[in-house]
Amino acid sequence: MRTFARTLILISLAAAPALAAAQATPPQPSNEQVIQPQVDRREIKLPKYPSKDFAIGVFGGTYSTQNFGASAVAGVRLGYHITEDIFVDAVYAQTKVSDENYRQILSGGLFAQPEEKLKYYNLSAGYNILPGEVFWGRNRAWASALYVIAGIGNTNFVASDKVNRRNSQTINFGLGTRVLFWDRVALQVDLRSHHFTLDILGRNESTKNLELTGGVTFYF
Repeated sequence: MRTFARTLILISLAAAPALAAAQATPPQPSNEQVIQPQVDRREIKLPKYPSKDFAIGVFGGTYSTQNFGASAVAGVRLGYHITEDIFVDAVYAQTKVSDENYRQILSGGLFAQPEEKLKYYNLSAGYNILPGEVFWGRNRAWASALYVIAGIGNTNFVASDKVNRRNSQTINFGLGTRVLFWDRVALQVDLRSHHFTLDILGRNESTKNLELTGGVTFYF
């Protein structure tokens, strides 16, 4: 009995400091927020930033009609960028073609008039193969892209009877580059080959007509 009582006394003396420390520790504050703030939320209208996926532009350059030489060409384009690299492009343009060289050989020439209009329109799809930047000095850089493009359309030109005009299905393909000088304005240069059939010389002939143009494109 004495041994048991002595053991209880030793346990009580060992537990006394821990019990005193526990009683001395102040209670921890609760994380629960007592006051709930009442804040009226304002309705904010987000600004509508332009997507800049649509593009409209004008261009000019030279169009080389097979067998008839080169002449100035001008037109307009409307485009839409489906993704950062894929886009579609609709173009309408016209040029004047002269048969002056043939009039020196053939009486009356090949056309009803010395000059005839050649008009074309097409719808093409393009892909940016080398997007990047163009640098000017150390402190200036412009976004740029080199792309390939191909499509289908129609070319309206004179027929073999000199009076009527003919719509010829046209395939075009080529490459181009654009440099975005400002946020919405780019300089665009295109080299394309237009393939369609002519019958002016008395037989149907598949022609290859090169075009080099440059112009300004606006994005919105």
